[in-house]
Amino acid sequence: MEPLTHTLLLAILFLPLTSFSPIAAQEDGVDIYSLTMDSRITSRFAHTTITSHVVNKAEQAQEVTFQVEIPQTAFISNFSMTIDGVTYHGEMQEKADALKKYSSAKVRDQSVGIIKATEKKLEQFLVSVIVAPTSNATFELSYEELLKRRLGKYELRLKVRPQQLVRHLQIDVHIFEPQGINSLDTEISFITKDLEDALTTIQNKTKAHIVFKPSLAQQQKEPWKLNTILDGNFIVRYDVDQTTAAGDIQIENGYFVHHFAPRELPLLPKNVVFVIDRSGSMTGRKIKKTRETLVKILDNLKPEDYFNLVAFSGRVTQWKPMLLQASKEHLESAKIFLSNTQALGVTNLNEAILVAVRMLNEINKKQLLPAGSVSMVILLTDGNPTEGETRLEKIQENVKILMNGQYHLYCLSFGFDINYAFLEKLALDNGGMVQRIYDNSEADLQLQDFYQEVANPLLTKVEFHYPDNAVELLTQDNFKVFFKGSELVVAGKLTPQAPDLFIAQVRGQSNTQNLSFQKEVNIVKEEEVFEDPKNIFNGFMERLWAYLTIQQLLEKAISASDPEKQSLKARALDLSLNFSFVTPLTCMVVNLPKGQGQPRLAMKSVEVDHENVEMEQPMRSRRRKPQRKIISQESTELTTSKPTVGILISPTPSLKPTERAPHFILSLLTPGNSKEVLCVDIKGSPFNPLRLISDPVQGIEVTGNYKEVLDTFSWFQVSYRTLEMHLYVTLDRIAVIHGRGQHRKSNSYQWDKTFYLGYPGLKITVEHHILLLTAPEKVTIGLMALRNINVGLHLFLQNPVHFSEKVSGILGQFYQPFDCTSLKNGKMEMTVMGRTYTITRKPMFDYQNGERRTSMPLMQCLSLEQTLPYERTS
Repeated sequence: MEPLTHTLLLAILFLPLTSFSPIAAQEDGVDIYSLTMDSRITSRFAHTTITSHVVNKAEQAQEVTFQVEIPQTAFISNFSMTIDGVTYHGEMQEKADALKKYSSAKVRDQSVGIIKATEKKLEQFLVSVIVAPTSNATFELSYEELLKRRLGKYELRLKVRPQQLVRHLQIDVHIFEPQGINSLDTEISFITKDLEDALTTIQNKTKAHIVFKPSLAQQQKEPWKLNTILDGNFIVRYDVDQTTAAGDIQIENGYFVHHFAPRELPLLPKNVVFVIDRSGSMTGRKIKKTRETLVKILDNLKPEDYFNLVAFSGRVTQWKPMLLQASKEHLESAKIFLSNTQALGVTNLNEAILVAVRMLNEINKKQLLPAGSVSMVILLTDGNPTEGETRLEKIQENVKILMNGQYHLYCLSFGFDINYAFLEKLALDNGGMVQRIYDNSEADLQLQDFYQEVANPLLTKVEFHYPDNAVELLTQDNFKVFFKGSELVVAGKLTPQAPDLFIAQVRGQSNTQNLSFQKEVNIVKEEEVFEDPKNIFNGFMERLWAYLTIQQLLEKAISASDPEKQSLKARALDLSLNFSFVTPLTCMVVNLPKGQGQPRLAMKSVEVDHENVEMEQPMRSRRRKPQRKIISQESTELTTSKPTVGILISPTPSLKPTERAPHFILSLLTPGNSKEVLCVDIKGSPFNPLRLISDPVQGIEVTGNYKEVLDTFSWFQVSYRTLEMHLYVTLDRIAVIHGRGQHRKSNSYQWDKTFYLGYPGLKITVEHHILLLTAPEKVTIGLMALRNINVGLHLFLQNPVHFSEKVSGILGQFYQPFDCTSLKNGKMEMTVMGRTYTITRKPMFDYQNGERRTSMPLMQCLSLEQTLPYERTS
């Protein structure tokens, strides 16, 4: 008998009980009888362990999937699972060796890799096993991270979305900060009056313990029903005392960490040039949010600050020829410039950045800027360069030469349509950093938060100094700039020659003054602070040092030359293996019980593969395809916006290797009017939007943008030229544009709404995440936003008899005359317009009726196996 599939999604999910007396666990299901999350934070270094216990009470075997979302900045350090009394431990290996060893298992396929990139700087750990009848399973995952101080707070964030009730759910957060805790807040987005009693906080000067332990009755949304009220964010924020300007030094087991975040320093004036992408891809919500956010940012500029605005598409436009002081008059003029900034055209990124840097160079030569001020360029773009200089390495070279280490470049990557590795190196080469802005309803808040992090510089040229021969293995000890609300962290190892009285000195510049801060600590007394094992996890200070060192080595490798790059990576690899961290260079091998398939590989998900960035070819990143999301009977979508822990039972079966939702489903015209369906998947790495359908007689044009890195389409555009109708869709929104010139109107809609729009000659319907376009005597076009299986945009065609003889394009070609010839092994050859494709009949998911709460049906279709010839849009 085939095992049933039950997905246990770590998102805090539990079994249903009523509000008064417990209901027995599902007699024929998987009972999740315990799920705990324990996070211990010592000196900002967090060690989190997630443990889940389940039992299969069914009379047949069932597949159970353990799934957790963790921050991308965290390193997994341990995983084990105990199945029916037998424990399987994860084994750490070099990633390159593991890939070679398990190449026969197709480790790059989703069925073997178990860490996937999701959204909002998260990654997902997932492993599935078969659990026999009446047997139990225990899963345990640990990961570690150094909490970064942002806007004056350290933050630990969890996503709580159980989807069901559970017997024993407990979240524990332990904080030990010898420096002293001066503020502590817990924010729970789903808190109710009944749930308030489930949260307890115990705090003294240096310690805090937060416990969230809701009873079954408190979890229930409604009495006698099985749905849960737990759905949202669980956030712990805190800050520490800053008693001395020189910061705080803590020592444990021969290692030290120096935290530096001085208060009461005057703000430095800043000079900032905002460089705004206004190319065609920024149309709609992106450019609207950008304008609105920049208006708010301008209002936060101080009178002593200098600023300018540069907007670019194919042409670069300056608000003013030089930087001007942030007076009320200048700010109002700049806002008018922003309001008139429209998205249209191509992307001349190189020239836009160089124009901004030349502005700073010119005003510096004239010595018009405030002494000791900080100069920066803030770039916001959503696409690769398509005009002027388009060679990515050449752009990086041009910018680095012109900046000459004098300024800071901060890059904001809007969405996923740009080479992240390119922007990352561009920023790091020039004293800045890169951040992805997710194109959703919170995009404006993301932009504002980023700006606030760099808006208030306090010190420049910060250097840490320690006694000669007293320290070794130091992490980064000099920093170009220190911002208000942040923190500088240096860690290292004390040598045997270190004196009992340890002296540290921090030097920096504030305006035109050279400042010096000094801190003296007694090594023996500092080590006594961590003698109580209840306050720490084993060797935490050394692990903090290793974590920070690995992060900085990998960051340096991005900008290093080849010989130095290999040396940096080799050092990072040794540390990763020695401390059992899953990093971009290592891999955890997870062996499954006998007979349940090949080992699974836990490989760190990264924005790009730093080892193989093809800098001359945009979007050649080799980041792994995202894992499908999973639906339950209670919800049509699992949002992956924050770290998540829990368990979910899903009616949707695990995908077999041949089962997927194809990019396109095409109804074919066949002899005798027999019904045949062609499923087409795009493979490869096109640099430009693709011309999918072009029918000049019907006046229909369909284009799309395929992202190989995600194996999905990021947008589709459908144009009805004779009707003056255009539709532009992304995974987040639907834009309907009607008319042209001064009569042009645009409206935006959401996929999760049901609505109907009627225009002369065209009907638009949205239901179950399907956008259906129907018109008299025209082909019917369906656009689908899948959220759970093969996440992304998909397209299907119906009533193709209405295509004209002049139809063309990647999909349109299949409505020209074609021939099919049978081959061996059940395959066929299709010849159309002089091209030959190999097709195979196989089961695929049929999304033509929408994405509902029940499992998606399978259909037998002719699947195109070969790469299509790409037809680029002009």
